[in-house]
Amino acid sequence: MTHALVIDDDLGNLGVLQQLLTLEHISYTSIQDSSQVEKILPRLPKIDIVFLDLEMPDVNGYEMLVLLKRHPALAGVPVVACTVHAGEVHRAREWGFHSFICKPLDADRFPAQIKEILNDAPIWEVR
Repeated sequence: MTHALVIDDDLGNLGVLQQLLTLEHISYTSIQDSSQVEKILPRLPKIDIVFLDLEMPDVNGYEMLVLLKRHPALAGVPVVACTVHAGEVHRAREWGFHSFICKPLDADRFPAQIKEILNDAPIWEVR
């Protein structure tokens, strides 16, 4: 089964993404406190995709991306920037995100988006 890691400080956004992942039969681990990710990562099952909010307290999404890329178990795992800030798309690409999806997530588009990303086809969708 595909397993996602979701890192977002907003409980509402976490809930929406959890529902969408469940509908796609994707299990997930959610982390709301970005400062805890380094402690939690070693205990997680194999991760197939990461959804990462860009604007978080303590450790922002860009800093978190650097941390995640250093973790051996996440080598080659697509990290998707998820944000309400469409203007961040170019910066996210420069920093090395695999894909970019604007919030609020589109429930109709999500199944195709997740399929593309898991097939290693980056998506850069801004609304």
